[in-house]
Amino acid sequence: MNDEAKKKQLRKYKAFATGLFVLMALIFIVTTLLQKSNPSHWIGYVRAFAEAAMVGALADWFAVTALFRHPLGLPIPHTNLIENSKQRLGDNLGSFVVSNFLSPQNIRPYIQKIKISNFVGEWLGKEKNQNILVKNLADIVLDILNKLDDSTVSQFISKKVSDMTDDIKLNKVVGNGIHYILEKNDHQRIITNLSKQIKEYIIENDEMIQDRVKKGSYSFIPSFVDTKIADKITDGLSDFFREIEENTEHEVRTLITQKIHEFSTDLKEDPKWDEEFKTIKNGLLKNDKLDEYSNDIWVSIKKTLMKELQEDHSALKNYLLNNLNEFSQNLKTDENLQNKIDHWVRVTAYKYILKNTHQFGSLISNTVGNWQGKELSEKLELEVGKDLQFIRVNGTLVGGLVGLIIYTISHFFL
Repeated sequence: MNDEAKKKQLRKYKAFATGLFVLMALIFIVTTLLQKSNPSHWIGYVRAFAEAAMVGALADWFAVTALFRHPLGLPIPHTNLIENSKQRLGDNLGSFVVSNFLSPQNIRPYIQKIKISNFVGEWLGKEKNQNILVKNLADIVLDILNKLDDSTVSQFISKKVSDMTDDIKLNKVVGNGIHYILEKNDHQRIITNLSKQIKEYIIENDEMIQDRVKKGSYSFIPSFVDTKIADKITDGLSDFFREIEENTEHEVRTLITQKIHEFSTDLKEDPKWDEEFKTIKNGLLKNDKLDEYSNDIWVSIKKTLMKELQEDHSALKNYLLNNLNEFSQNLKTDENLQNKIDHWVRVTAYKYILKNTHQFGSLISNTVGNWQGKELSEKLELEVGKDLQFIRVNGTLVGGLVGLIIYTISHFFL
């Protein structure tokens, strides 16, 4: 029932209670006039009932009216109680709600019934809701990206990169990287591939070797001898590198591994390499260059993000939709996940409510206290006014009966 309907109902019952008072007043006037010309005993009883009913009606009208306003506009003490006591009412109402509704023993049973995981899983499982959620997320991120100042963001990236690189020992990073490759034995593939490439180069360029041998040979040595020597050199070198390529235990591989290991250790421990890498880093990451790199990075990231967020079926949106769908399925089928989420929600809600119970009390108290006195009176009267009008009706009838009883006793026994 809205406020307009409540006002209409209140006016109806006020009119009924007032009409009953007016009826008693008319009966009293009529019976008073009749008593002067008619000695019938029943008239006295009716008159006594009507007289006492008027008194009861007026008394209860005064009591009911005094709650919400000054009767007849007269500033009689202890009237207009709601307006005069609104702050105390607000404080008491806030304390009442906190003590009786937000105590641990009262809220715990309701908190324990919370099962939000199934609801979220069902909601996220609907394609319409997934699209709405992704669209809203995309709109929020797009709005943030459009409001960001590009120069500020690029400067932030530049500063963070500068701060991080100041603390990074590049020589140790490179040394550890090389050591990691050695541990994984990945360098063997490099040696194998390099040996193969050298072998093929030697075979494919045997004529170049022959030319070099002939140029370095003496003139009195026959040409076929130079050719034979060149072929021997070509075959020997190609066979040598073929052996390295095919034999994983070749001594050259062992020697290369040893030298690489020594180099990685030297990189990490020798101070000269620290200085060398600092020089390289400072050359690559000068302030102007770093700012330029950071700006390029940010512009690229922003452009890519905005394109992905604006397109309806972009890779990013499809990725989000797939993950939302997978998450919703897990929420509906994975009991362990359901229990974890529901437990977290219950504990969080329970702690938050208990931690902020005083805030609920303050909210009620401040809300009631900040209402205008007339507004508060009107709100309360709309809610309980109907029942209070029945108090006036009951006062009229009970007062009449009491007056009739008193008149009867005084007439027969006194």
